[in-house]
Formats: sequence, structure tokens, C-alpha cells
Amino acid sequence: MPKVLVVHGAGMNMRGKAQIEIFGTMTLPEYDQAIRRYAAELGLEVEIFLSNSEGGVIEKLYSAHDGGVDAAIINPAGFTTGYPALVAAIAQVKFPTIEVHISNPARRPLISDIARVARGVVTGFGIYGYYLALRGLKELLAARA
Repeated sequence: MPKVLVVHGAGMNMRGKAQIEIFGTMTLPEYDQAIRRYAAELGLEVEIFLSNSEGGVIEKLYSAHDGGVDAAIINPAGFTTGYPALVAAIAQVKFPTIEVHISNPARRPLISDIARVARGVVTGFGIYGYYLALRGLKELLAARA
């Protein structure tokens, strides 16, 4: 079963508690529950990780590179711009990474630095964006097999 690392970046622990007008009332544990359900439906294993520290995310990506992860999804949240070391880490890992945003950052306007190195980007579909990213990764991994 393919394994996907899901990374929640800086501030994701505040979902449902702050900026509700942008991100809605869904909390991070509710996100995780939906992501696990989507993965099970698609026959994927997921490991979910949260860090408010850029270094923590980078270390997790590098350990995933050596640890049997087949693909990753990152919602960089507060790490969307201005974190060149994180961008470099995503570019260096051997697996494809999809960037996901619940809202559409371009509407704020915010242009993602991570999008330059991600395999793809899913924005503006709410929690369903994670399903779209997981589905895309499943298809991509199957095509490589």
C-alpha cells in the first residue's frame, strides 16, 4: 500500500479557532479525520505530521525520504512564502509533493514559493482538496509502477 506523508505547516493547529472567515470552522483534528477517511477509500496509508517550526518540517521530509514514504502532501500555511530552506528540502526529496490549501491564497494575494517545486497545487476546494491531492498521487504512483 503506498504511503503518503501529510504535513501541516505553521498555524494549522489554529484551524477552527482563528481566521474562520477564511478557513471555516473545521478544526485540525477534523481535517485529520477526513484525510484518513479519504486515504482509506483510496487504499493509501497516511502519516500525518504538524510542526510550527520550519526545521521540524524539513527534518520530517528528510527522514521520510529515507523512510519508505512514496509521496507527500503539504499545506504549508504560514510557510507558504519566505522559507527558502523548506523549498529546497521539497525539491531535494525523491518523492512527489503536492501543495494543498483550503482557501485560494492567490485571492489574498499570496503567491506560494513552494508551488515552484511541488509536483502540483490544489487550492480553494476546502477539505476536499486533500482528497484531490491523494487521488492525484495515487494515479501518479500507479503510473510509475
